[in-house]
Formats: sequence, structure tokens, C-alpha cells
Amino acid sequence: MFLIHALIKLILTIWFRPRLTGLHKIDFSKPSIIIPNHVSLLDAILLSFSLPKQTTFVANTEIAKKFSFFLRFRKHLAVDPLNPYSIRQMIRVIKNGESLVIFPEGRITTTGGLMKMYSGVGYLALRTGATVYPIIIQGLERSIFSYLKGKLRLSWFPRVTSSVGTPFVLHRQEELSMREQKAAASDKVLKTMQHELFLARNKEHVNLFNEMLEAARLNGRKTQIAKDTASSITYQTLIIGSHLLGSKLKKALAGKQTVGVLLPNAIGHVVTLFSLFRNGTTPAILNFSLGIRSLLDCCETAGIDTVLTSRQFIEKGKLEHLIEGMRGHVTFLYLEDIKSSATAADKLTALLQAASGKKAEAAVNELILFTSGSESKPKGVILTHANLFANIQQVRSVIDLTSKDKIFNALPMFHSFGLTAGTLLPVIAGFPVFLYPSPLHYKVISELCYDQNITMLFGTSTFLAGYGRYAHPYNFYSLRYVFAGAEKLKADVRQMWMDKFGIRIFEGYGATETSPILSLNTPLANKSGTVGRLLPGIESKLEAVEGISTGGQLLVKGANVMKGYLIHGTGFQPASEWYKTGDLVEMDAEGFLTIKSRIKRFAKIGGEMVSLNLVEELAAQCYGHSDFATVTVTDSRKGERVLLYTSDETVRLEQLRAFLAEKQYSPLLLPASVQWIEKLPLLGSGKTDYVTLKQIAEQGMVKS
Repeated sequence: MFLIHALIKLILTIWFRPRLTGLHKIDFSKPSIIIPNHVSLLDAILLSFSLPKQTTFVANTEIAKKFSFFLRFRKHLAVDPLNPYSIRQMIRVIKNGESLVIFPEGRITTTGGLMKMYSGVGYLALRTGATVYPIIIQGLERSIFSYLKGKLRLSWFPRVTSSVGTPFVLHRQEELSMREQKAAASDKVLKTMQHELFLARNKEHVNLFNEMLEAARLNGRKTQIAKDTASSITYQTLIIGSHLLGSKLKKALAGKQTVGVLLPNAIGHVVTLFSLFRNGTTPAILNFSLGIRSLLDCCETAGIDTVLTSRQFIEKGKLEHLIEGMRGHVTFLYLEDIKSSATAADKLTALLQAASGKKAEAAVNELILFTSGSESKPKGVILTHANLFANIQQVRSVIDLTSKDKIFNALPMFHSFGLTAGTLLPVIAGFPVFLYPSPLHYKVISELCYDQNITMLFGTSTFLAGYGRYAHPYNFYSLRYVFAGAEKLKADVRQMWMDKFGIRIFEGYGATETSPILSLNTPLANKSGTVGRLLPGIESKLEAVEGISTGGQLLVKGANVMKGYLIHGTGFQPASEWYKTGDLVEMDAEGFLTIKSRIKRFAKIGGEMVSLNLVEELAAQCYGHSDFATVTVTDSRKGERVLLYTSDETVRLEQLRAFLAEKQYSPLLLPASVQWIEKLPLLGSGKTDYVTLKQIAEQGMVKS
């Protein structure tokens, strides 16, 4: 019997090369509950070779029958999940001072992600007081012993790793009923497993080009990974294209560390980004919807003197005025020219580099996006590849994604939502994305979702309202997930999608500075009216806000939080330990966040961020005094409207409109209206009381 056991262990060790880390964390001298995730039929067998012989494995009676040959080598309990007596047997084992291995999901995953957690594990922990040890298994989900055939590319020889997480103990709360305690314990197990899954997948040192290579290895280089209205691309062509363009750009940019990128949602943009990642060049993605002055401010802030763009894009987007306005300040490099300059030798070199699996060896792995804050000039937000990768893994820890999914992304990549969630997530996770250049083509987008069998859609409340109005009731038949972010999801939009399409919209929340997603509602944890729970790996605290009795400003830290800001005229400003979101939130006992209002001085109009301080400063420049304050009110069409308050009754909007046009500022900076008030309300500190002003605006208690 010993020889047979040793032979099986040898075969499986050679086959899967399993590696278990953190075993020293488990104290086998005391009773313990070991809870692994369940990804294949071999999970328990491989774990049994690493755990002491006295460890008892819990197996479903049906599984126990199928694997009776292997189970004879280990202590085990064959239990019927529907039999209440089963739990007593498990309690007895633990109270005898032994360790018990039980899979909290109760079944092998069929989604590729964590499934629901049964309350039995939580009840065991509550009843016995035993320490609970989570274990995350990775790799076996891609083996032929998983239940994911057709959803993942399976392998005969996957790399298998297991890691023991941080142990925890569940304490009984006598003031709660056992039913409530079991529910809370089950929820604790779920959050713990999601957190440990994130930690097991995350990496500290990352280059996104190399992660794309790894995704190609796992999913197959011939897999189509991106498509737009003109063409499609596989991992193989993306790798070759990145090497080819990367080599040409390395010469053209002559060692420049940062380069501007002015491109639409298209395959060319994806290839450009990964070619820059390969070179270790920092792309600064420019918002082509901004005015000339703001774009030049972005370039000055980030030290950009060269911008990559496309002649076809400039022509189709009617953006010639931007090129003319910026010419003389920056140099433009056109992708068409770079492509036409590629020789046969260049192409052969790129093919050889792709075939050899050549990786990036960059010292700097960063990306810059721009955001408007309280300053009049745009700020550059420096996100490292590790920040972006962490946010991708955080999302993957709470949402199940497989190669059967297909995302539609019409959100521009100069927005972090469109960049991370809409573009990098599918490329790194291994499922295709359809890229579309504008989120405003409501009817076309709904038809494309139907034609392309889209399973996942991201959008703002404003955009989702548009898609919902124009779509046929069957256009979204294939959608599994619809996520809303960037602005508050309106109740009527949520209800319309449910009534018309039978689809539940999951609302999330984030910021450019956090790569961007901070919280998310999911099928496993959803509460309407909230923005969900914070993602795994994110710590938070609430800071009291003057004049506000409930909630507080949300502060967060985590691997997804930015490296720091680039401030115009100042330079790099490292991020603080805690990032202040500028949002007033409330958090309930289950961890669900509700956004009450924004503290930071900005508005989001149709998903676009507008600095309220800049509106006030421009008004001051235009009218010659600073007696101005801005607040926002909800708008059924654009999401929000900016109201400009002043005690100067001579102020007229037409003068400010002409001033903005003359100075080449974005028209989004023009308030919706001017409101006259006898005196601007002030706080005791002397600062403008924006909370009171907003209440006045909402109640309409103003002189007009």
C-alpha cells in the first residue's frame, strides 16, 4: 500500500510540479479548519501529499465513491450535504484536536471564479472556535480534471501552486440569532477567500507587455483578443506588432521617457500601448475632447514634446484644429508614417523576437492619465503597471471571467475606466474585447452588442440610458454583466434595464488615482442603491467632514493606488499613505458603500470630469472679481449641471462663453446657468459653505 501511495505521489508530482507555500502558518498541534478553493477533481489528492497524515478530508458521498481508491490512503469523512448529522461528525473530528479539510464552496467551480460559500464552514468555526486557514489553489482549473472545458484553454501539464493565507477565528455573538451569525460567518469566509485569491494572483513587479505574453501562453497565441470596426487581432499579431512598432518607436523617440498618445478606441491604440510598455516608455494618454489650451497644459505638466497619433483618426474625428493649435509646441508622429517605413528586415526581426518569446526588460513601467482636481491646470496621475495589474486582479477575484466572455468597450482609453476595465482587463485576463470609438452612438452600439454576442458591457448611467432607449428588447440577450461607473446610476435607468431587458446593472465606484475601481456590486454581494463593497486588497477609513453628522470622507490605500501626481509647474508629488477620495460616503455593517456627495470640487457631466474651481477661476478672470461659487445639481440628460452663484447681478453667461472660446477652453467649463444670491454662505472657518449652497440649489430657494 505504501509503495502504491508513493508511486501515485511521484506521478502527480512529475505531472503537475505542485508547489505549496505558507504551510508553516498552520499549527497542526491544535484543532483547525482548512478551507481550500475548489477548482478540479484533483484538489484534495494533491493537497493530501503536503498535509500531515492525521488531517481528515471531507468529501461528498458521490465524490467519495468515484475516488474511493485514492481516499483509502487518507483519513476522510464521506458526508451527505443534505444530512444534518454530517455536521456533527465534523464537529467531533475538530473537538478531538484534529485538522479538518473542507471545501467551503461545496462543489467544483464551473465559472472559473469563486462560487457561493455554504454556511456549514462558518457554523463549524463558530461552534468549535477552531482556527480557520484559507488555501488558494491555482493551475488545476486549467487541467483536464476541471469542469471548465470550453470556458478555458485546458492543458495537460499546467503549473500548479497553492498558498496558505492568513488564519482567522470566528467568534460567537450571543446577541445575534444563530441564523444571523451563520450568514455573517459565511460572508466572512467569502471575503477572506476573495482577498486571498487576489494576494495569490497579484505581483509586485510587473510589466504589462510581459503579462500579455503570459496571457498568450495560457490562452493560445492564435486566440483573437481584440476587434474594432475595421479589423481584428490575435495575441500573435499583437505580439509581433508590438515588437515591430516598439523597435521603430525606440529609434524615433530617441530615448524620450514620456510620449503623448492621441488615439481613439481601436486596435492601433492597443498595439501602440503595448509597444511602449515593451520599450519602457511612459505613455501619457491625452483626452482629445479637451480644448487646445487644456491639452497643451497636459503636455507641459508631463513634459511631453512628442505626440503619437493617426492621420486617419484626425481626419475622421475632425480634429485638425487640435493639430494646428498644438503645432509649434509639440511634434506629431503619425502611425501611418511609422508603419510605411518598416522594412522587410524590421518585420523579420519582429517575427524572430515574437517566436523567441522576447520579454520587456524595462526599468520604468508607468502610464500617465490626466484628471482635473481643485487646481486650474490638469494633473497627471502616474499609475504604475503594478497598480493597473493589481486592479485587474482585484476585479477578477470577485467576478468570474472566462474565454467565453466578450467585452464591448466604447469608453475612451484616456479615462481610466475605459483603459483598465475596458481594455487591459480583457487582454490580460484572456477574453476578447470589441473596441468602439464613441460611446454616444447609442443605436449602433446596441446593434453591435447583438451582432457580436457581447457578454459584458461597461458604461456610465448617461450612456446606459441612451443604449436602453434605442435598443430592441432582444439586443442584449447575450449580456451576463453590465457595470455602471463614473457617475451615479439613476434609479430610472436601473429599472428600465430590468423591465426592458431583464438585466441587473451592477454599480461600481472608483477614481483615476486608484486605477480606477475601488468598489463593485457583484452577483455574490449586491445591494441596490450602493456602489458595492471595496475590492480585495483595499484598506479604508472614514474621515470626519465639517458640518456632516453621518459618514465621512473615504480614504483608501492598496496596491492599486497611484504612485503620485504630476503638478503643472511643480513636478512630481508622491502619493500619501492614504489617498483621499474627496467623496462623502457611508459604509454599512456588511461593508457596502453609499456615496452621499462629492467633497472635492469637481462635477461629472456625461462621464466627463469638470473642475468647479476652474469654473470659478475663469469666471473671476472674465468678470474681474472672485465673488463666485459653483455647485452641481442632477440633470436627467447629462448627469449633472453646473450652477454659477454670484451676488453680482450684472453677470451674464454670454460674456463667459465668449471668454472661454477666446482662450480655447473646453465648452464643458461653461456653467448651465448663473444664479444670483444676496450673499454667498460661509462656514465658521470663512470658507464657502458649499453644502448649504447645494441645498439652496436643490430647493430652488434662489433669486433668479
